[in-house]
Amino acid sequence: MENSWQIVRRYSDFDLLNNSLQISALSLPLPPKKLIGNMEREFIAERQKGLQSYLDVITTNHILSNCELVKKFLDPNNYSVNYTEIALQHVSMFFRSEPKWEVVEPLKDIGWRIRKKYFLMKIKNQPKERLMLNWADLGPDKFLSDKELQCAVKLLSACSHPYIYKVTFATANESSALVIRPFNEKGTLKDLIYKAKPKEPFLKKYCNPKKIQGLELQQIKTFGRQILEVLKFLHEKGFPYGHLHSANVMLDGDTCKLLDLENALLGLPSFYRSYFSQFRKINTLESIDVHCFGHLLYEMTYGRPPDSIPVDSFPPAPSLSVVSVLESILSCDAMKNGMPTASRLLQMPLFSDVLLTNSEKPQFKIPTKLREALKIAKECIEKRLTEEQKLIHQHRRLTRAQSHHGSEEEKKRRKILARKKSKRSTFESGEEHSAKYSNSNNSAGSGASSPLTSPSSPTPPSTAEHASF
Repeated sequence: MENSWQIVRRYSDFDLLNNSLQISALSLPLPPKKLIGNMEREFIAERQKGLQSYLDVITTNHILSNCELVKKFLDPNNYSVNYTEIALQHVSMFFRSEPKWEVVEPLKDIGWRIRKKYFLMKIKNQPKERLMLNWADLGPDKFLSDKELQCAVKLLSACSHPYIYKVTFATANESSALVIRPFNEKGTLKDLIYKAKPKEPFLKKYCNPKKIQGLELQQIKTFGRQILEVLKFLHEKGFPYGHLHSANVMLDGDTCKLLDLENALLGLPSFYRSYFSQFRKINTLESIDVHCFGHLLYEMTYGRPPDSIPVDSFPPAPSLSVVSVLESILSCDAMKNGMPTASRLLQMPLFSDVLLTNSEKPQFKIPTKLREALKIAKECIEKRLTEEQKLIHQHRRLTRAQSHHGSEEEKKRRKILARKKSKRSTFESGEEHSAKYSNSNNSAGSGASSPLTSPSSPTPPSTAEHASF
């Protein structure tokens, strides 16, 4: 398993990519242009090093590394398909059979997924009401049959829960799914944290916010409690989720409502997969939800995502009870020992005293046959994750061994050992030689005859040497 691959690109390609990424407002370290002397060997080596650093910065940024521009640049063969065109074809076919809907405008790049497209909609006889349609291709974790998928997706519009965002219409076929929800002008929890406008591109909204500021303690407590309640509800229902992040939580006044319940059914990869796939204790969809909740809580608290996972030490927070929850999910110990359950988190001081005012009774009836199919699909998703984690773990061990073997310290250690071994063997052969010399003298002194050996004939090996051989 390789840990790197080669990029064959001209400097002008890098320049083009860099211009496209300016929308993120990040300062990216692209080496400057040089018109004269740009073919000199030293300059080429220096520029190569600079371009490598540039790629390192991009690929270690979670949002940039997931964006279409970067993926197409790094792997053009696997990212050559125009998903906007495919989405438009599917949406047009849908409108032929459902003529009451109408597209107002495509919402370009508002999400992070390459294979998911968004459109602003309206109903012809209710022209003022705005809805949002999202179309998504099926992903690698789609384990339901086509019939089961259709049944599960259609069930979403019948789901009623105070902390799940209403689905107006949902349908699926053998290659994709289409879901319509009311459009919310105020946007998601992520929009609130980053003070962003919902319709703007994902890179512009969230890569480099002008002001980094967390939410107030009461908001953290209330929103956290609401989200944990709906996670607990889904876990008890046996409905797989695994897609929690702040852009998948719609804000309806002071109420958080979960979005994109269809993602797990369609087999789409989670926003945080590159994080939890590193830790073998996070191996169920329930533990994935809790891990993702940790990321979300960190973002609500500090106004930005964590720099890396696990988190060694947490900055000052509005309350120690916030840090206690974060430590139970994102610390080194949590990664080694496993995630707490949503029920356990609800009992912690940060959330246990939150008074929930919503009295809406949850309704989400899943037929027995479908419930069984969801259970099997969930197990398949978890099995694929476990296999991926195992490969990553093996690769890490191999890389560590190789890097240790090639390190300067290890080379020095091996040199010292070789020198000691060489000295020892020289000393031992000297001792052996003097022992043989004294033996031959003894034999000569006692008058015993000793066989003559010519310099070219080998000395017969002793029985001890045979045994050791």
